[in-house]
Amino acid sequence: MGPTVILDPETLHQHVVRLGAEVAADHPDGVVLVGVLKGALIFVSDLARAIPDIRVEVDFMAITRFAPDSGRVKILYDVQTDLTDRDVVVVEDVVDTGLTLAYLMTQLQARGPRQLSACALLDRPSRRIVPQPVRYRGVEVGEEFLLGYGLHYRDAYRNLPFVCEGERDAVIAQPTVYVDELYRIMAAVGSERAGGRVAKAEEVQ
Repeated sequence: MGPTVILDPETLHQHVVRLGAEVAADHPDGVVLVGVLKGALIFVSDLARAIPDIRVEVDFMAITRFAPDSGRVKILYDVQTDLTDRDVVVVEDVVDTGLTLAYLMTQLQARGPRQLSACALLDRPSRRIVPQPVRYRGVEVGEEFLLGYGLHYRDAYRNLPFVCEGERDAVIAQPTVYVDELYRIMAAVGSERAGGRVAKAEEVQ
C-alpha cells in the first residue's frame, strides 16, 4: 500500500490561518514565536505570515532527543531574543509524549516571559506521558506514521506541501521508498500560490 495524503495543502492552509487568528486575538501587544527545529521550520514560517495585525518576532530552539536510558537532553541552539515580559508561543510540528515540550516550556519559563503557551500543528494526546497542554492545536492525530510539511524520516520528505500517512516498516527498511510517488504528487500540486493558497492534492490524484 502506498502513502495517503491526509492533510492537503488547502486543509493545512485553513488550519494555519485559524491558528494565526487565535494567536493574534490572544496577544494584541505582539508575540514571539519560538520554533522547534527542525520539524517546525515550515509550520512556523507559514504561521508567522498568517498572524494578522500584530507584531511578530520569530526565534528558534533545537535540542537533542531524550536519551532512553537517562531522559537527558541538550540544547543545541538557544533563542537569541530577550523574552523578559514578552508573550511567547512555542511552535511544534507534532506533540507526542509531551516530554520535549515540557522541557522547552520549563527552559523558556525561566527567561521571564509575561505569557508562555504552546502551539502544535499535530497533536497525539493518546501518547502523552507528561500532561502538557497545547493551547493552539491544529489537528489531533493517532498513531499514523506521518511525513511531509516538516515531518521527515532521515531528513527526507520535509518539503512536501502536504502531510501524508505511510507504512512505518516500509520507510524504515527503505527510506526513499516513497520518494518517486510523493514528489510526483508534489510536482502535480505545484508551487503555484494565489493569496498564500495552493491547489488541493485531490485535484491532481
